[in-house]
Amino acid sequence: MDATEFTAPQINTVAFDCHDPKLLAEFWMALLDVEVLHDYPDFVWLQPQREGGWKVAFQKVPDPTPGKNKLHLDGYHEDLETLTAQVLSLGGSFVAQHTVPSFVWNIYADPEGNQFCCGHPLEAAAG
Repeated sequence: MDATEFTAPQINTVAFDCHDPKLLAEFWMALLDVEVLHDYPDFVWLQPQREGGWKVAFQKVPDPTPGKNKLHLDGYHEDLETLTAQVLSLGGSFVAQHTVPSFVWNIYADPEGNQFCCGHPLEAAAG
């Protein structure tokens, strides 16, 4: 195959291996304010948050990878206190908060322990 014939794949979905796709879909639907796009017995895809955005999907597998996930979602949210309350009310958990001089972010976990982060830039210190 000639290199000029190669067409790169387009990534359009982030998929979670999990025990209960419907449980995780409910959590992420409420958190991301999206609806189900496809619902199959062992696989659920959510609609993207915006046109052309990535979809989040959940696939039932007999043995999800143990330990900390190697890939995680990062998001933006200005009000981390309100977001934390929402994550907890949906059955997720707060893991930790990190701050560097110009950015703060929280680490959360969904009901099956998949970690994700949300944060925002800090205002420049008045000088």
